[in-house]
Amino acid sequence: MKLILIAILLSVTLLQVQAKNFSYEQIAEMPKSIEKDYYIWRLLKQKNTSKKEAQKILKDVKHISVKIKKAYKKKVGKNPPPPKGWYIIHVSPEIKAKRKKRKAKVKAITKSKNPFDRWMKLSNSDKIYVFNNAGKDGRKLFDRPVSKELWQKLSLYSKFDKCIKKINKENLKKLKKSFIYPPLEKSGLDYQALSILAFYTLRRDEEQTAMKYFKLALKKAKSRESIDKILFWQYMISKDKKYLKKIVTSYDVNIYTLLARDFLKLEYPEYITPALPKVKLLSEDKISSPIYWAKLKKKIFSKSTNLDKLTEKYNSYGTVGFYSYIKSKQSRYKEHYFPMPYRDLLSKLPKTRQAIMYAIARQESRFIPASVSSSYALGMMQIMPFLVDHLAKQRKEEIDYDDMFNPRTSLIYANEHMNYLTKWLQHPLYIAYAYNAGIGFTSKMLRKKDLFVHNKGYEPYLSIEKLPNSQANKYGKHVLVNYVIYMNKLGVQLRMIDLLSTLHIPSKTDKFRK
Repeated sequence: MKLILIAILLSVTLLQVQAKNFSYEQIAEMPKSIEKDYYIWRLLKQKNTSKKEAQKILKDVKHISVKIKKAYKKKVGKNPPPPKGWYIIHVSPEIKAKRKKRKAKVKAITKSKNPFDRWMKLSNSDKIYVFNNAGKDGRKLFDRPVSKELWQKLSLYSKFDKCIKKINKENLKKLKKSFIYPPLEKSGLDYQALSILAFYTLRRDEEQTAMKYFKLALKKAKSRESIDKILFWQYMISKDKKYLKKIVTSYDVNIYTLLARDFLKLEYPEYITPALPKVKLLSEDKISSPIYWAKLKKKIFSKSTNLDKLTEKYNSYGTVGFYSYIKSKQSRYKEHYFPMPYRDLLSKLPKTRQAIMYAIARQESRFIPASVSSSYALGMMQIMPFLVDHLAKQRKEEIDYDDMFNPRTSLIYANEHMNYLTKWLQHPLYIAYAYNAGIGFTSKMLRKKDLFVHNKGYEPYLSIEKLPNSQANKYGKHVLVNYVIYMNKLGVQLRMIDLLSTLHIPSKTDKFRK
C-alpha cells in the first residue's frame, strides 16, 4: 500500500495526447541510425503512409528488424527486399559446387538407415560440418557415446566449438557425457565452449578436469569481466587466494570483483557519482531527442573528436547521462560512473526501490534519456512499446511512445511496472531477470528443481552461471552489481556476498516458490 501511495505522489499529470504523425520528409532527413529505424517503423505503421513512401523509405533503414519487416509487409503486401549490396560477394562456381556437394552429403547421411555409422566413417572435419548443418532433428541421430580419443581430436578444430554449443543447448545427453573428457592443451575451442565444458565437469564433481578447462578458457578470454569470472571459479575450486588477489587488481567492476573483495574482507572502491552544476547547457528538446543522441554518439566514437572539450558541453546536472557516457569512453571504460539524477523524484521512494531503479537505468541506457534499442525499447528505462501501451491503459492515459524520452515519464512508467514485479519478487536479482526476460521466464526458472535451491558447495554461484538464458544471465549480474553500489551510495551498507546468501529462501526473495 505504501508503494502505491508513493507511486501516486510521484505521478505527474501527463498530457492527454494522440499518437504523433510523421511525414516522409521528416523521417527521410534524419541520419541513418537505429534511432531513425524506430521512426521508420512508426512511419510504416501510420495509416496515411502510402505504399510508395514505404518502399522509398526502406532504403534508409540501417537494420531491417522484425518490427520493420512486419510493418512493411502489412503496408506493401510483401516482405522487404534484401538491402542494396546484399549479393555483392562473389562466390566462385567451384565453391558453390563444393557447398552443394556437402549439403547433399548431410542430407544423404541423415536420411540413411544407419546415420551414426556413416557419420563415424567421415573425416573429422566432415564430421563437424555434417553435425553443425544437420539441423536439430538430424543431430539427434548422432546422439551416441563417442570415444575419448575421437572427442579430443575433434576438439582441436575451431569449428567444433559450435558442436559443443549445440550439444549443450539441445541437451543431447549421450554426447554430453563426453564433456567430462579432459582437454588437450592445443584445444581449438573458444572461450564460450570451454566455459560450457568447465561448468559441466564442475557440476559432476570432476574438479581437476574443470580446472584444466578454466585454464584454457582464461587464455581465450577477451574481456576483463571474462578473465575475472575464470579467476573467481579457479579460486572456488582451489580455495587459493592468489586468484582473488588477481581479481582485485581488475580495472572492471563486476560481480566477481565485489565477491573477491568480500572474501578478502576488503572495502569496495569509491565509484564516481558526478556532482555537476545545476546550469542549463542543453534544451529539453535536445535531451529527449533520439536523433540528437544518434548524432552525438557518432561524434563520441569519431577518432577526430576531442573528448575533453566535448565533455565540457555536457558538464551539468541535467545532462549527467551524456557526461558520464563520454567520460567512461574517454577512460576506455576503466573509470566507472554511477550517476544519481532526478533525486527530487526518486528520493520519495524507499531506498531499495531507488537502488533498483538506478541499477536498471544504468544498465539499460547509462541514463541516456532518448536511448533506443534495436528492438525499439524506449527511453532511459528502455520500456518496450507493448508495455507502454499496457501501462498507459492501466493508468488511463493516452500517451505517445516518444513521451518515453522524457526521463521523468520513463521513471514514472518504470516505477509503475516495478510495482507489479515486486508483488511477486523481492530479490533484486530476480527482479532484474523479470525486467529483462519477463516474469513468465522468471517464475518458470524459480520453479526448476536444480536452480537456487540451497546455499551449499558452489551454490548459489553455480545457479547464477547456469541460468538458461544467456542475456538475462549477464543482465542480472550487472544489475546486481549496480544495486549493491547504489545501496551503499544511499547510505545502506550492503555486501554482495550477503545479498546472494538469501537466493534460496523463498520467504525473502519471491512468491513463486513454496
